[in-house]
Order: sequence, then structure tokens, then C-alpha cells
Amino acid sequence: MESRDYDLVLLDLMLPDRSGMEVLREVRERDRDTPIFLITAYGSIPVAVEALKAGASDYFSKPWDNEKLLIEIDRTIAKRRLERENVQLKRTLKQRYSFPNIVGKSERMLRILDLVTQVAPSRSTILISGETGTGKELIAKAIHANSPRAEHMFIAVNTGSLPPDLLESTLFGHVKGAFTSAIASRKGYFEMANRGTIFFDEVGTIGMETQAKLLRVIQEKEFMPLGSTETLRVDVRILAATNAELRKLVEEGKFREDLYYRLNVINLILPPLRERKEDIPPLVEHFFTKYCQENEKFLDGSGQSLLRFEPEAMQILMDHNWPGNVRELENVVERAVVLAAHPTVMVDVLPEHLLHGAGIRIRRDDGGGLPSDASLFEIVADYERRVILEHLEAANWSQTEAAEKLRVPLSTLNQKIKRLNIEVRKKSELARTEKGG
Repeated sequence: MESRDYDLVLLDLMLPDRSGMEVLREVRERDRDTPIFLITAYGSIPVAVEALKAGASDYFSKPWDNEKLLIEIDRTIAKRRLERENVQLKRTLKQRYSFPNIVGKSERMLRILDLVTQVAPSRSTILISGETGTGKELIAKAIHANSPRAEHMFIAVNTGSLPPDLLESTLFGHVKGAFTSAIASRKGYFEMANRGTIFFDEVGTIGMETQAKLLRVIQEKEFMPLGSTETLRVDVRILAATNAELRKLVEEGKFREDLYYRLNVINLILPPLRERKEDIPPLVEHFFTKYCQENEKFLDGSGQSLLRFEPEAMQILMDHNWPGNVRELENVVERAVVLAAHPTVMVDVLPEHLLHGAGIRIRRDDGGGLPSDASLFEIVADYERRVILEHLEAANWSQTEAAEKLRVPLSTLNQKIKRLNIEVRKKSELARTEKGG
């Protein structure tokens, strides 16, 4: 077999030139992890046992149920990819989420990081509170990466995006036949994250019935998969995040008080960006480098960004209230990287809502502007068109000179002029008329 990575191997027992069992053993000698499904027309218990002992992940007899086989293949591949992602996560977490790489120099953020340093090695459940976009999951990953559980799985669950029945199956797993579509048993996140960490994002959205089961796992460290009578014991650390006031939800009867106290052993409250504006410049620098590397533009020899906001643009960022917090700032910086034509990023690349808040209107060459629902491609094309027009006007409509100023080949500039429908001749005539008048 060719030496490469496979998501799954589908292997027939009866091959034209050799035995499938022989191939199975050969594959297993080279690769202990890739799932292997063995298919045979000669279904018998001894053959199945031999195949499973030799390393087959599952066994299907002809004729098989196509729908069941495809579902099982999809489920196995999804599980395999999740395992691969977590292996990669283990290798990179300490570098990506180590405390020095969590950007913030404000006193409030430094206090948060001091707390994280203290609580990460413990087994305690931690509740991370803060507005949307303040970086709650980033803090959760840092806690996991700096804990004794760092070599095991970290699983993030967005509880608000899953309906209650699917959430329970996702968390606790199910056995075959537990419900109509349960044609095969499936492990839940708690079983998969044994000795690791589960992070519940927006924990306040969990339904009351699931809250009771979550409380049992925290208290007893055990649970039952849906449809099963068998109790499974697990060692999983719980981290939870909320942008709502859980205490208020308790008072309204929407969240269990006993679960609230179990989750709120240690509470980390992340400040909104508007309350730590001294962190904006280092965050901007961090995101500039991140997106310049992704877009392979404006990088120095060490891989750092050369981009800088002009003072007026930076002041607009400092004055903005940032209702979307760090996530909103990151989006603004990413947009600036995509639209930047020069290392100094001007005010006109900032989004309209920031300019409007600062009382600034940018004049467009067409007197109008893009619609509010313009796509990224339309925004980029509009900005590129305006930059080219400015350079053509400055060069008295000499395309050669404009190309030199823009540091692009003349052929490239000509292609862009055609693609962007820039009417050079018409503009040139207008320029000469104005000059003559």
C-alpha cells in the first residue's frame, strides 16, 4: 500500500491476487490508527472475530445496508478527523495559547492572567464571564494548555447552537436503537474527553433536563449514554462561559441553582475592550501580523507586519466603543490588511460604521459609495479602482508612470484597468479639457 494518510480503508476479504486478511495485517503493521472496515460475502462469527483481532475496526457481510454503511463511514471519519485535530492541538496549544501570546498589557488583563496562572493546574470547575467577543474560549484553551490535562482532548461545545435532544446525544453518546435514527452506538463528548477538558460556551442556554444530567456528571463523575443501562465513569474538567448573568437566570427559574454553584467555583470576569483601551494598539499589531502572514503581504524579513494605521485612523479606533469587543477589532484589522495598498493604512479603509461614529464621511470618486451589503470582493475592487485612479491622475494619466509608482508591471496595471472598467481615455480628455480651461 502506498505510504500516505487515509481517513478510512474499505477492504474486501476476497481480493483477486491475495487474501484481504493478509492485507489487513500488513496495513496494521504500518499504521495502527487508520480505521479499517472489512467486507466479505462469507459472514461468520469466527471470520469476524479473526478480523477484529487482526485490527479491523468493523465488519460488514454482503449484502450490506448501503445507508447504514455510509452513515458508519461518515461517523468514523468525523471521529478520526477530530482525533487528528486534537493531536495537532496538543502540539500547538502551548505555543498558540501560552500566556505571553494572549495580547493585553492593561492592569485588568494582567490580573486575569495572574488568576489563570493560579487556577490552570487545579482540578476546579471555572466559569468565564464576559461579553461576546471578549476572548472567553481563548482563555479556556490557555487554562487547558497550561494544566496537567494538556496532553488530552479539549472539546468546545456551543450549547446554544444545538437542540436539547441532539445536545444530550452529543454530550453523553447513545447506544444503537436509543431513538429512531440511532442505527449504531456512538460515543459522546464526555467519553471522548476523558482525562481532558470540556468547554461549554454560553452555558446559560442549556435546557433544564440536560442541566440535571450535567450536574450529575460534575458531582458523581459518571453518566449513562442515551438508551443504555450501563454507567460510565469519567474524569473530565469542566470549563464554562457565559455572556448572561447566570445569577439572574437562577432567580428567573431558568437555571438550576445547584448547577450554578457547581460551575461558579472560580469566576474569571473578562473586561470588555472599551474598559481596557490601552490594549488596542498591541492587539492591532498582533492582528496585522496574523493577517499579513495569511495574505502574504507587507511582511518584513522576520515575518512581522509592516502595516501601521495613520494617526487619525488609530485615533478613531481608540475612540470607538467596540460593542463587539476584540472580535470586532480583529475583523476591522483583517479588512484593513485586505484593502491596504500602502504600509500606512489610511482612514478610508475603515468600515463605514466607525467613520460615521467619528463624524467622518469619505468622498468616493463616483460621488456615492458601496451599498451596506457589499461583498468583500466588491469592497476590494472598489478600493483598488480608487487607488489606481488616484495614481493615474497624479501621473497625468501616464500608465507607465502610474505602474512604476504602484510597483506593478505595466501589463498588470493594464489588465486591472480593463477588469475594473476604468475609462482612461475619457478621464484623460476630461483632464486636458480642465487644464485648457
